[in-house]
Amino acid sequence: MKVIFAGTPEFAVAPLSALIDSHDVVAVFTQPDRRSGRGKKLSPPPVKRVAEQHNIPVFQPTSLKNEVANVQALNADIMVVVAYGMLLPQSILDVPALGCLNIHASLLPRWRGAAPIQRAIEAGDSETGASIMQMERGLDTGPVFQMRKIMIAPDETSASLHDKLAALGAEGIIETLTNLAENPKLVPTPQDHDQSCYAKKIEKHESIVDWNLSAAAIDRKARAFFPWPGCQTQHGDTRLRISDTHPNVQDATVSQQSAPTPGTIIALDDDGISVACATGSLKIGTLQRDGSRAMPYKEFRNGYPLSVGDQLG
Repeated sequence: MKVIFAGTPEFAVAPLSALIDSHDVVAVFTQPDRRSGRGKKLSPPPVKRVAEQHNIPVFQPTSLKNEVANVQALNADIMVVVAYGMLLPQSILDVPALGCLNIHASLLPRWRGAAPIQRAIEAGDSETGASIMQMERGLDTGPVFQMRKIMIAPDETSASLHDKLAALGAEGIIETLTNLAENPKLVPTPQDHDQSCYAKKIEKHESIVDWNLSAAAIDRKARAFFPWPGCQTQHGDTRLRISDTHPNVQDATVSQQSAPTPGTIIALDDDGISVACATGSLKIGTLQRDGSRAMPYKEFRNGYPLSVGDQLG
């Protein structure tokens, strides 16, 4: 098939690479280069780097409103969209003969929206997956050709789940295109809109730890927000970023009346610090101060001592 690909971040690289290996990718649409890093140098999106390595034409418009003629001229059979970061107007959706397909990192209709990977972990979902969806005007509302499921591991982070779902989405899009090549009239399954929920965009302020939550909830949030935006708390005037967390096994002999104030450091050992939460306590294995790198607690304590009884938050 002749395929137009639209995508931007690292998540879109695996599907693009799979399509390059098995189809004729005639063009890539991606976001404009952005300034990043300390030197604020222009940096191309990961998808652009892959396209240029394979001599595929790259388009980087700031809007798709005036791109209809360019898309028509490519005479593609289908357009595949993966984390492009820009809404496709109906005038673009209508151009390819087989329409536009999207790889979405959730089991639709659950977790429509911008942050499905993070929200699934944060909510404590036991499974998630990649959905191959026929695009329509609504946000992630189109009918689905297939879904591939994966279990969410107890220690899963957004970083690890991101890579698994990118690979899963690549497998799914290749199989879907094969099925469409054999049967162009293949009909996707409509979503049950009554079962939908929205994965809102992650905001930086969400990274602040609320020790009045349960240890399990804080652990899920720390894993969901790793590596970005991370989770942070205060120790006096010092901001500490935390990762490598897990809830401690509860000591059944400790009564709720004698439980320490949430945010209190209750234990220190070579493996990390334990902090009291509203329910249970959280073990933190890795900490980071501003201007320094993230370190295992055994190393971190050499430059920044903490004590039992110290208050965080």
